[in-house]
Amino acid sequence: MRHARNGALSRIGIGQAEGIMAGYRVVLTLLAAIGTANGGAFAASPTIAPFKDELFAYPEPVASRDGGRVLDVPYSEARDIDRRDEIPERRVARRYVDLAPDQTRRDLVFPAPDGPLRWASVGDDARASLIVVFVHGRNGDRRLGMNDWTFGGNFNRLKNLVTQAGGLYATVDGGALGAADATKVAALLRDLKARHGEAPLMLACGSMGGELCWTALAGSDVSRAVDGLVLLGGSSDMARLDRIEREGRPLPILLAHGSRDKVYAMDAQLAFFEGVRRRDPRYPIRFVVFDDGNHGTPVRMIDWRDTLNWLLNPH
Repeated sequence: MRHARNGALSRIGIGQAEGIMAGYRVVLTLLAAIGTANGGAFAASPTIAPFKDELFAYPEPVASRDGGRVLDVPYSEARDIDRRDEIPERRVARRYVDLAPDQTRRDLVFPAPDGPLRWASVGDDARASLIVVFVHGRNGDRRLGMNDWTFGGNFNRLKNLVTQAGGLYATVDGGALGAADATKVAALLRDLKARHGEAPLMLACGSMGGELCWTALAGSDVSRAVDGLVLLGGSSDMARLDRIEREGRPLPILLAHGSRDKVYAMDAQLAFFEGVRRRDPRYPIRFVVFDDGNHGTPVRMIDWRDTLNWLLNPH
């Protein structure tokens, strides 16, 4: 069934569009250049170079407000599934995929104190400049985030972005996504941070995987190790955020959600975002809504380059 575009942010009263994505990308480029020239915050962290941006960047027009903190991204099943996939929702067209990262793929078992944790990785496991760990949702495993062909090739792009930046991309078996599984994943996160020193560590969580991620982050050593959190079609609340002990250093958070998600309602995540902003307007949090998107849309449609660059240099 096809759905007409309704303007998700307009329906909930967020306001008028401030510009299209082309102008938004120009602003980001200029800000990065200014930061580099002045030796400021933008020069302090790595930036992610383009990779197939013409295929994966957000389709225009993108409505934005609050300096790009809120984005309303248009989504169309006819365009973003039918014209993108050779087999809809099963195999993306070949031009979206570059299999080079798979040459470094490792399937591993981490000896966590509470039991073995199966995980997989690609990229530089010796001197990673950046680490991204993906946690699947219900009924998934480590293979989901390593699949090059599903979700419109978006995981393949993520693998390429991270490995070309000299980073390490990893996925885990989250099991039932409960407390015991969160303890194992937390142990892996601590180990990765300990072995890779100053490399920024980003935690990306799909759907119910967000429950595991919030649980893992409740440990003070883990929350201090993680440098950015991405929640794709997940659930959040202020109590969970308050349990994160960061010693005054806020955790950058990006929320991505489909406007017609029937698993976790968009309005609940939007309320969390607005609550954080009311309490602290300077808090580094961003909300990306895929207008007319469903529960799985953020996994397919999130622009990983835009996301990682924002997490590395939140503003």
